[in-house]
Amino acid sequence: MVKVVWSDSAVADLESIVEYIAQDSGHYAAAFAEKVLKAVEKLGAFPRIGRLVPEYDREDLRELIFQNYRIIYKVEPERVAIAAIVRASRDLMRWYPPEAWDVV
Repeated sequence: MVKVVWSDSAVADLESIVEYIAQDSGHYAAAFAEKVLKAVEKLGAFPRIGRLVPEYDREDLRELIFQNYRIIYKVEPERVAIAAIVRASRDLMRWYPPEAWDVV
């Protein structure tokens, strides 16, 4: 079992998504957050459960697909670092150059 940690930017991503959903429904916003947290929690036991992020082709950079979002994380020997939560339609290469993931 490895430790699961969240980057500050991933926490901000989740908060922003939840705030947006809450504009229409606080109930669905809370349910969304809970489901994301449960999905991420599994990474402690199964860090390689997600697929490789195709744009980067790095063994240490993986993603879980959750609804219309990509939960991107970095697998390290002692931990899994949640790096970002982005809309699936976003062009990752435009917003996140390859070296952006090295600082997570």
